[in-house]
Formats: sequence, C-alpha cells, structure tokens
Amino acid sequence: MTDSTADFCVVGAGPAGLTLALLLARSAVRVTVVERSRSLDREFRGDILQPGGMRLLHELGVLDAARERGAHEHDGFVVTDRGRVLLDSDYRRLPGPFNCLLSIPQRNLLDALLAECRRYDGFTYVDGSKVTELIYENGVVRGVMCGANRVLAHCVVGADGRYSKVRQLAGIGDGRIDNFDQDVMWFKLPAFGQRPRQVRVFRESGNPAIAYASAPDSIQCGWTLPHKAYRDVAGDGIGPLKEKLCAALPPYAELIDREINGIGDLTLLDVFSGNADTWVRDGLVLIGDAAHTHGPIGAQGINLAIQDAVLLHPVLMESLRAKDTSAVFFDRYTGPRRRDINRIMKIQGMQGRMMLAPGGGRLRPAVAKAVAKVVARGPIYRRVLGTLAFGNPNIAVAAELFAGGRTVGGN
Repeated sequence: MTDSTADFCVVGAGPAGLTLALLLARSAVRVTVVERSRSLDREFRGDILQPGGMRLLHELGVLDAARERGAHEHDGFVVTDRGRVLLDSDYRRLPGPFNCLLSIPQRNLLDALLAECRRYDGFTYVDGSKVTELIYENGVVRGVMCGANRVLAHCVVGADGRYSKVRQLAGIGDGRIDNFDQDVMWFKLPAFGQRPRQVRVFRESGNPAIAYASAPDSIQCGWTLPHKAYRDVAGDGIGPLKEKLCAALPPYAELIDREINGIGDLTLLDVFSGNADTWVRDGLVLIGDAAHTHGPIGAQGINLAIQDAVLLHPVLMESLRAKDTSAVFFDRYTGPRRRDINRIMKIQGMQGRMMLAPGGGRLRPAVAKAVAKVVARGPIYRRVLGTLAFGNPNIAVAAELFAGGRTVGGN
C-alpha cells in the first residue's frame, strides 16, 4: 500500500473537479485529483457552455486555450413546432462579451484545464484509479482508498458525476427527480461544413428532438423517447427506428438515412434530475453532478459545475486555515448554493414541459406560436433567459487567494 497526503483530494476530473483543482493549485495548496478513467477522450453528452461559465473560465485564463482546441459558437436556440417557430431565444441581445452559447467538446475543455493544473508543483493527478473506500478518522472523512493507493487529505471533494461513487460510499441519496418521463437517444452526424448557428429543438412528429453543431465538424442530435421504451424501439430494428428519427429531424433525414447503419451508432441517456439529500459530511463536500444532476434542457450541467467550484474554493481555503471540515462549517457554501440550484431546476422543469412535451402538446400550432411570442417578449422570460445564461451574476473567481497575484484572465 502506498500513502500520499494532500490538503485536498478531489475525486473526478470533470469540469467541476478540474476547475476546483486549478483554483486550489493557484492558491499554493496541495491538491490531488483521482480519476477512474485513463483518458480524457471519452464520450460526453453535455458540451454546451453558457455565458456565465465562459466568463469564469476567462477569469481563470483557460477559455481561449479550450476554444483553440475546437469549439463552435451559437447565437441562441430555436424551438419549432411542426415547421413553425415557436420560440427564438437570441443570446446576441444579452450583455457581452460572452453573449452566445459555446458548443465545446468536454475533452477540449478538460484538456485545457488539466494542462494548466500541471503547471503547479502542488498538483498531483492520479488517473486510471477507482475509489473503493472512504477513509474515516473519528467519524470524519480523511481520505480515499483507490486501488493500492491511500490518499489522505484535510478534505475530500466528490466531483465524480451523476453516478458518484463517493456519494454512494458516504451513504447519501441521489435525490432523483423525474421531471419528464423520457430518455434521450444521442447520435452524431457529419456536418460537411454546414454548421447551424442555433441550437434547435424540433417538435415535428412523435417525440421531440434536439440538434446543434459540434466541433470539429459534426451535428449532435438527441431524440426523446418514453422512459424505458428503448427495448421495444430497438426491437423493431434499425429500419423503423431510422424512419422515426427522420420524421423527428426533417432537415437531417438524408444524413440519418445514409449515416446511421445500426443500433451501435446510437447511445441512450437516462434523462433525470437529482438533488442529493445532502451535499456534505464531516470532511466531505459534493459538487457538480455528484451533488445536483441536470437534464439536457437549458444546457446547465457544465455551467453549474464551474460555478460550484468557484464558489467552494474560498470556503475550502478558509476551512484549511481554520482546520474545520465539519458539515456545519460547509453550510456557508451549501446554503446559498442550494437556492441557486433550486431556482435553475424549477426553470428546467418548465422548459422540459414546454419543449419536450410529446406530439406538440394540446395547443394548435398557430395558437402555440402566438402564446410563445407573448411569453418571449415579456420581462419574465428575459429574466429567465438571463438566469439560464449567467446563473448567479455575483459569482466571481477569488483571485485574491492566488499565490503570486495573478491577474484576471492571465496565466
């Protein structure tokens, strides 16, 4: 058995974990990241970054590096109902400079974050290592077991995703919320240089679908189907399934017919939201999807993960100074943050009912379009769009805690 020590042990090298690791490394403390995968080049579904997340990554000095690895800007998102524009959200009307949606493969973002983390002597990266046990001392989490390695730390942060092993080991429930009884079947098509400038939701026939341009030159598509209906849909064979996909995404019907050749070209995602029963134990904090999981509507996963890390960073630094890792101490993070998360989840629930209701809902298309126009032009919708785009606008990188006084946006 090999022992190592750190001030903080972060489990999970996703957007939340690596953002937090970079913040801590820049603050001249020892941080070890434990990641079960050996590669960042793995399949991710969520890769839309909102303006609020872009701003924070810019403050950390990694946004440009991530974009250089491949990204695609979107002007906003459009919902069409049987060929009619039901809702058109124009992000270009939001305050700049980050007034767009950014489609960026997560591996590009993670690669940029990890490269920056590795510039700091206090950073250690342990990949290909699965956490199997939490280490306790007098009832307080003091580290993790991963293979033959034991990592001891002042505090453990679980940032290991929606199916968090750390959360399970701590005996914390995932707080699953089924906002809509659907799953999403994801697949990619070649764009051949024809990359739309908007994220598009189609309510054409049957269950709705989503499509948007993804780097380097592809179209990411998602088709909704009733929860647990995959076995029946797949059982009908690829022919009938392709017919449904073509009907749901008319602009891409020819590509679907040519490029989708078998069930192996499709990936099923169980769509659900979740808000864990608690985000903390003595010596342990959960962030990102490990604490609160979000469906694909509203593109909030990466945004909220980055914001979690930025908000937790100064709390962890104060915890280290005070030598206090009690759950009560971490309430100064969880209390305010839960209010933010609950607000976003409420908005996502409303979005899901509007965008993903099967069959176009009960309203006739013309009536639905008229209602949507009134809603989209109202002050309430503008506030909702601002919340989705920027999250809590008061969140800012605590650069004053960085060693060496690095400037915002600098390296």
